[in-house]
Amino acid sequence: MNRGDMFADLPVFVAAVEAGGFAAAAAKLNLTRSAVGRTVARLERRLGVRLFHRTTRTLVLTDDGQAFFEHCRRALDEVHAATAQLESGRREVVGHLRVSVPVLFGRMRVAPILIGLLDTHPKLAIDLNFNDRLVDVVEDGFDLVVRNGPLQDWPGLAARRVARQRMGICASPAYLAAAGMPATLADLPHHRAVLYGRPGRVRSWLFPRAGAAPEEIVPPSRMRFDDLGTIRDAAVAGHGLAWLPCWLIRDDVAAGRLAMVLPHLPAHVFESHVLWPQTPHLPLRVRIAIDALAAGLPETASIATEGAD
Repeated sequence: MNRGDMFADLPVFVAAVEAGGFAAAAAKLNLTRSAVGRTVARLERRLGVRLFHRTTRTLVLTDDGQAFFEHCRRALDEVHAATAQLESGRREVVGHLRVSVPVLFGRMRVAPILIGLLDTHPKLAIDLNFNDRLVDVVEDGFDLVVRNGPLQDWPGLAARRVARQRMGICASPAYLAAAGMPATLADLPHHRAVLYGRPGRVRSWLFPRAGAAPEEIVPPSRMRFDDLGTIRDAAVAGHGLAWLPCWLIRDDVAAGRLAMVLPHLPAHVFESHVLWPQTPHLPLRVRIAIDALAAGLPETASIATEGAD
């Protein structure tokens, strides 16, 4: 094996260590488990040492493997930083951009902005993953992740707020004509609602209070979905009140399919952030995507007729 072949195997070895096994590394690298195993075995033959203690259940670095991994990790970090620095000096944006986004917000708001970048940058390719679970940005190999809700402290990640999503209560005119228009929050428990829920958890409706935690209300409901689009559809069909992002119901309100309920009350706001692995030299393709989202999302994540933030 020549030295170039060995260098090509190093990212696979590092991925196996960081992922905690050959199968997880194979999934991350889009390889087969046997291909990862063969690569590590080839490295061990070339180096003349064992890199892992292997059992049927565990994969643990040997002392030689640990020392080699630390050098490999530093070397690859340097290569990635150098590549990013060179790329940032180019006028052309090139390469693959891997992004994970929430399903509905990603499809309706994030995807159009990122797809628009392809028209401006013909050498850019974008892989979009639609997923509501909290992915591991580094382990899963993403350049960017868009997430809604409170920003947690994720070591090794940088973050930027790109939107604020104002929430609102709505219902169909037919439902309100039959059940009456709520006048205060105290009226909500007397109405039917369509709620967002997952197994074991139902999302409360939140309403800001000065100097205190938000008031939480869970109206009675026979319908609980884990998809905001389905909740909107049920509200349009007259099945009760719904608490939804205003950007999602904007067209329905304008068309008269839905009416806003208690619009005079202060609205709860969810923030949206984009997260990416911290690096001294941010790749140009990542930088232009972050800037595009920061510029475009605030215009699409609110509802103009509701005094959006």
